[in-house]
Amino acid sequence: MTLRRAMDRVLEVEIIGGDHHGEIALIPRISLTPPNSQGSFTFLLKRRQFPVRLAFTITINKAQGQSVKYVGIDLRIPVFTHGQLYVALSRATSAHRIRILLPDTSIEPLTKNIVFPEVLLD
Repeated sequence: MTLRRAMDRVLEVEIIGGDHHGEIALIPRISLTPPNSQGSFTFLLKRRQFPVRLAFTITINKAQGQSVKYVGIDLRIPVFTHGQLYVALSRATSAHRIRILLPDTSIEPLTKNIVFPEVLLD
């Protein structure tokens, strides 16, 4: 999702993937009350916030040399140059923390790894 407008009580976002790509959605603030807040305090603890989490993006080239905890790779358009897939996959500190988005039209979950053999030869 991409934030289009932030108002006091609602966020206007644009969905940037999946079946609802390009659609506008409204996310309201919700009230959160921790369990047993009445018993722990002499007052009711209540918080109103938007149910969203901040995320960042970076290109594969700019990510080279960095290590990050979680990696999401959008391969709906395959990588286009030698070594990009390796760089993208090797940024995460653990293979269990990598998520890959492939085209919905794929029969098998595959993508091309572009390798130029002449670069690897002496």
